[in-house]
Amino acid sequence: MDTNKINNTDEINGEIVKYREKIFDFTGKSKISLIIVAVIVAVGMVSFFVRGFNWDIDFVGGTILEYNLNKNVSSEDTDRIREVVGEIVGMSNVSNVVTSGTQGVSVRMQQIESSVREEITAALTGIYDINADESIAQNVDPTVGRDLTRNTIIAVSLALVLMLVYITIRFKFFSGLATVLCLTHDMFVALTFYSLLQIPMNMSVIAAFLTILAYSINATIIIFDRVRENLRFNKSDPKPFSETINISVSQTLIRSINTTVTTLCVLVCVYIIGVPSIKAFVLPIIVGIIAGVFSSLFLAGTLWALFDGLKNKKAQ
Repeated sequence: MDTNKINNTDEINGEIVKYREKIFDFTGKSKISLIIVAVIVAVGMVSFFVRGFNWDIDFVGGTILEYNLNKNVSSEDTDRIREVVGEIVGMSNVSNVVTSGTQGVSVRMQQIESSVREEITAALTGIYDINADESIAQNVDPTVGRDLTRNTIIAVSLALVLMLVYITIRFKFFSGLATVLCLTHDMFVALTFYSLLQIPMNMSVIAAFLTILAYSINATIIIFDRVRENLRFNKSDPKPFSETINISVSQTLIRSINTTVTTLCVLVCVYIIGVPSIKAFVLPIIVGIIAGVFSSLFLAGTLWALFDGLKNKKAQ
């Protein structure tokens, strides 16, 4: 990436010290960034239509069976239970098997008849110390799934609209529009990841998406705040807007990288030692944060500069 340097000064112990900052040409590489986004969108759209999504019973309805194994449940136990249940109802009909407390398991699958439930309970009782009378079986109505889907879409859409309003008030409309497009990109990447790996889409997806939105908006706001400060400082010596974007992003580059790396270190550790349900929640967040740092550094400012250039061209 092309770089140049600008002179800057700072005051240390009462003395004026001169230093030079490296400025990366982010806006000059906008075509590369947009090509990467186009490839991601193409892969995602193909995956959506070809592979679709692995909808959990939270959205499409089904049956939940809960058992107390009277022992600490390990990942080997959940895998074995999944195999046993899959042999009876078919592996494709088993959504997931997760721990419930330290000694309980929850088996989530497509809706089944009472006779099949009894067959599953009998098979697991022959392997584990399960009291059949203490087992819990419940059906999830598909109507609840439709309500949950609608509420998820409303929650994410409302968050995007409120962010657009807030950023428009604090900065400018084009900066808000660029931010919303970047957030949409981050969620699209997470959805593509869910589709490609067929990760179950359950209630945790709502928390995962909102977490991605919160992290990405924070990184973008810091960059845009620096843009506003540089515009104010350079009133006496105005620079092209694209150059101000490059300076601002370069000044926050180290901060963005350090924050992302430290966050990813924690999430990776949680993913390594976590139970399957935690892994399914953390993995999309890891992907979303990586997508977020890309969009905040390479897309947000670039799109703002692009929109501002189009506005000026139209005005002329």
